[in-house]
Order: sequence, then structure tokens, then C-alpha cells
Amino acid sequence: MNKRILTVIVIAVFLAAGVPHASPVPKDPKKQTPWGLYVDSKEAYQMKQELGSKVLFVDVRDPIEIMFTGFTDVVDVNIPFKLANRSKWNKKKPVYAMELNQNFEQDIAAALKKRGLNKDAPILLMCRSGGTRGAPSAKKLWGKGYQQVYVVTDGFEGGEIKKGEKKNWRLKNGWKNSGLPWSYKLNKEKMYFSTPAQ
Repeated sequence: MNKRILTVIVIAVFLAAGVPHASPVPKDPKKQTPWGLYVDSKEAYQMKQELGSKVLFVDVRDPIEIMFTGFTDVVDVNIPFKLANRSKWNKKKPVYAMELNQNFEQDIAAALKKRGLNKDAPILLMCRSGGTRGAPSAKKLWGKGYQQVYVVTDGFEGGEIKKGEKKNWRLKNGWKNSGLPWSYKLNKEKMYFSTPAQ
């Protein structure tokens, strides 16, 4: 039996088992993707537990951000969608400028290949809050042969509390707030290392 048929069978079993895999479509069009595939963090965890190495789970945050906010070893690999450019400044936010990782799609393709997967395999993309980088990173893969790209809609840290003494703290939903495994310890084997300029 070839790998493609096996993957289709595994996914069919996953769906038939009633494993939740479909969070509501985000209301904000900027957080929507052409595939229309969305899961929350608990669903992403369950999907990874059920399908294991047949799913590529990618943390798309900058590795420096991960270093200070935490990481889950359930993720297969860190491939940032955007990287902080410490030689440029974003005057609107007062922070370093965030620039697109020009190798993002190629790095996704390489991560699939390394695991013996092809572009038919499900890919889970998780950013900090769920949509700011999740959906745009998915859209970068559109039209390049990828068949199942999911966005983790509540992200790693979740959304901000709107009222009270913890207003603006990211304590609503998200991987960290859902009782799922995470730590401030990073797995070096899964982290992104950029190639130094020559």
C-alpha cells in the first residue's frame, strides 16, 4: 500500500472516529484561509494524538518570542512566518520590524520531506493568538500543492482578557490556557536556526 493511500485511510478513520477537527470559521476575513480548515488548540492536540507522525504541526512564531512565552514539544518543528529584524524599527508599534521569512514555504516542504510526508499530509499552523500569523502563513502555502492546511484558531497564548485587573493579559483560550502540555524549556532539535549572512 503506498503512502498516499495510507494517509487517506488514516484521515478517514480519524474523521469517522468523530474526533473534532472543525472550529467555526473566524468572523474576520483576514483570519480565514482558502482551505477553510480550522481547529482550536484542544482539537489540534487531539488531532496530533490520533494521527501522530501523519500530521506536521508547525509553530510559526519567531524563536525569540517562543523563548520568552513558552513552547510545546507536541509541535514537530518551529518555522517562523515572520522574523524580527533587529536592524529595522517599526515606528507605529515601537518594536523591531517583523519581516516575512523568505524561506517559509521551502522550509515547510523540507519539513514534510524529512518526515516522509508529501503535500497531501495535514499541516497544523499555530501562532501566538491564532489569526495574526496563522492565516497569513497558511495563505503563503496556497496554490503550491498543499491539500490540508489547518490554522489553530486560538494560538499558543490565546486571546486577551477585555476587562478587570488582568485586562490585556492573554488568558483566554489558547494552548497555554487549555491545560495542554507546554514549558519554557525549548527542544533545540525542533527550533528554527537561520543561516548567517555571508
